[in-house]
Amino acid sequence: MIEVRELTKSFGSLKAVDSLSFDIQRGEIFGIVGPDGAGKSTLLRMMSTILQPDRGSISMQGRDIFRDTYGIKENLAYMPQRFGLYEDLSVEENMQFFGKLFGVSRTEIGQRMEKLFAFSQLGPFRDRLAGNLSGGMKQKLGLACSLIHSPDVILLDEPTNGVDPVSRREFWKILYDLLGDGVTIVVSTAYLDEAERCNRVALMFEGRFIISGKPGEIKKSVGRDFVELKTSNPRHTEMLLRRDEEYKGIIMTGSTLRLFVDSVSRCKKRIPALLKREGIRVLEIREKLPTLEDCFVDIVSRDAASL
Repeated sequence: MIEVRELTKSFGSLKAVDSLSFDIQRGEIFGIVGPDGAGKSTLLRMMSTILQPDRGSISMQGRDIFRDTYGIKENLAYMPQRFGLYEDLSVEENMQFFGKLFGVSRTEIGQRMEKLFAFSQLGPFRDRLAGNLSGGMKQKLGLACSLIHSPDVILLDEPTNGVDPVSRREFWKILYDLLGDGVTIVVSTAYLDEAERCNRVALMFEGRFIISGKPGEIKKSVGRDFVELKTSNPRHTEMLLRRDEEYKGIIMTGSTLRLFVDSVSRCKKRIPALLKREGIRVLEIREKLPTLEDCFVDIVSRDAASL
C-alpha cells in the first residue's frame, strides 16, 4: 500500500529523517512514536507531499507521490498538529468549505456530512462556531474535514495532543470505525498508551526507526526481565542505579522505580547489596510485565549508550 525507501531530509546540519525504509499495509493503523524532535512531523509532511525529501522515494498504491502529486491528493488526507479550522464559521460551514476545496460536489458533500456527523458525534453542534468548540471537538471536526473527500490514506500528526482522556478515547473509536471501510491510517503520537492500540508501531529517535513491529512483538524483543522496585529513598536509588550499565532505562512512577534487568534472581541479590552500602532499604522487588513505554525507554537508553 505505502512503500518508503531511503527517505532522507536535512535542515542545515540537522538530519531530521535519516534513510528511512518501511512499508505500511492497507487497512492498518501504523503508529509512529518518539520524543519531540525525533522527526515524526517531518516524515508525515513528506508523506503528505507538502515537503520534498533530499533523497529517497514514497509510493502509494504503486504511484510515486512526488511525480503524481495531484492524483495522490485525491486519495490522501493530512491533519497537521494545528489544523486550519475557520473559527468564525460553524461546524457545518467548515465541512462544506473543505468539501468544495477538495472538489466534492454539493450533493456528495451533503451525503458525506451526514455520515461524518453520525460517527464523529458532531451532529448536535453543526451550527456552533468552530471557535466555540472544546479542544477535543475541534480535533474531531478537523478529522471530519480531512475525511470529507473519502480518502484511502489518512496521515495524523499527534491528533490528540492536549486533548482530555475522554475525547482521546472517542477519537480513537472513530479511527477504529474507519478501519472497517478499508482506510489506512498513519498516526504520530507522544502517548505510549495510544501506540498500544496500533496494529504496528515504530519508535523514531533522531530521524531513524530504532524498532518497529506489533506492540506485543516489541515487548518480547527486549529479551530482558522487568521489575518494580520500592525503596526507602527512591530518588537516591534512581541516581545510584543510573550509574550502573545494567540499569540505564529507568522509569519512576510516583515512588516506584520500573526497570529492565538481566535476571530477576540476580537483581534481588545485587540491588539490595548495592543500596545497603548507601543506607537505603529495599521495601519490595517484584517481577512485572513491561508496558510499551517501558520497552521504548530501555531501547532508547541502550541505543544512546551505544553511540
